[in-house]
Amino acid sequence: MIDQILQWDETVFLFFNSLGTAQWDGLWLIITHKLSFIPLYALLLVLIYKKFGLKSLVVFMVVIALMITFTDQITNVFKRGFQRPRPCGVAELADQMRFIAVRCGKYGFFSGHSSNSMAAAIFAGLLLKPYYKYLIFVLILWSITVAYSRIYVGVHYPLDILCGMTFGAISGVLFYKLGLFCKARFVKV
Repeated sequence: MIDQILQWDETVFLFFNSLGTAQWDGLWLIITHKLSFIPLYALLLVLIYKKFGLKSLVVFMVVIALMITFTDQITNVFKRGFQRPRPCGVAELADQMRFIAVRCGKYGFFSGHSSNSMAAAIFAGLLLKPYYKYLIFVLILWSITVAYSRIYVGVHYPLDILCGMTFGAISGVLFYKLGLFCKARFVKV
């Protein structure tokens, strides 16, 4: 059963990875780069500041830092534990796939980009939902785009992405609740 799931995962990866073209490679390399979305993060922090104030912003920034550290480190634990090679590291796939990423990395299960971006999307989306009703959907779409970029550039399978996004969503909700608790505890109105 596991072998069949992994075969399906490889087939789906090859399909989505093959949709890429040289014309769009530059855009997807920008999307997949960790620092490309600093302006989005800055905008979200400005919105949080405007709606909650400076003290709350500081509390939320500490919680966000903990959340990203948590998702990133747990991702690394899973990668080292499962030791599933990335598609770009599988010799049998080399002639069937497009690999355009800067580097390959060793293990891929599950995707840190997917977990981090989804955690940030859920956290910020829930926090700002009372003020910006549809923002969470925009942020989730952004996270899905970041996740797909990892398939496009050839460094993750779809299951790496789905598991990363699921873990990120759960983490986003938990840290959102932690953020509200810390705000209530440490920020006096």
